[in-house]
Amino acid sequence: MVILIVEDNREISDMLSAFLTDHGYQVECAYNGREAAACLQNKEYTLILMDLMLPFKSGSDLIRELRTHSNVPVICLSAKSGMETRLEVLRMGADDYILKPFDLNEVLVRIEVVLRRSRIQAEESGEDGRQQLAFKNLILDVEGKTVFVKGKPLALTAKELAILQLFLEYPNKTFSKANIYEAIWQEPYYYEDNTLNVHMSNLRNKLKKADGEEGYIETVWGIGYRLSENI
Repeated sequence: MVILIVEDNREISDMLSAFLTDHGYQVECAYNGREAAACLQNKEYTLILMDLMLPFKSGSDLIRELRTHSNVPVICLSAKSGMETRLEVLRMGADDYILKPFDLNEVLVRIEVVLRRSRIQAEESGEDGRQQLAFKNLILDVEGKTVFVKGKPLALTAKELAILQLFLEYPNKTFSKANIYEAIWQEPYYYEDNTLNVHMSNLRNKLKKADGEEGYIETVWGIGYRLSENI
C-alpha cells in the first residue's frame, strides 16, 4: 500500500507522511510537478494525494496525463473552495477532493473510502491486478491494448503488442524463437524464417525510438531474447 504525496509545502507533506506511516502505509513524496511526473512514469502507486498548485507542472496537468494510462485513485488537496474548480477536477479524473486546511483523520477516512470503492470496482469488472504491465518507462494496458512509453502512446501492430505482452508477463524468462513463434502465432515452429525476425526488429526499433536512454529487449546469443536488464 504505497501512497504518493505530491505537495510543495514541505510542512504539510511531512505531516501527512508521518501520519500515514503511523497508520501502516508506505509513503513517497514529490515536491513539484516535475518530480511527480518522474515518479508516476517509473512506479505504480496504490493511491495519490495531489496538490493542485505545484511548481513546474500543475496537479491538473498531472491528472490529465495520468488518466491516459492509469486508473490509480487520486485525491486532490487544495485551498480552492470554488464549486466549479472542484467539479472540473473531478471531471478530469480525480476520485475525491479535500479542502485545505484539513483534518488528518478526515484524510485517512477519505483514503479508506476511495480505496474500498476502487477495490469493489475492480472486483465487479473482473480485474485481476494484472491489467497493467510495467517495465522501466513503459506501461502496457492489457485490457485497452495500448502501450505508453514515457507517458506517450506507442503505435504497435497486433503481433508486436502480443510479443511485448509476452515478455512483460514473464519478465525473468529468456525466450527462444520457437517459444515466441508458437506462443504468438499458435503454430508449430518447424524451421526459421524471416517472419519473427522482422516483427522483433520492428518492435525493438520502435522502443528505441520512443526511449533511447533505456534498453527494453536484448538478444541472448545462441538462445533468443529477453527483457533487457541494462540501462
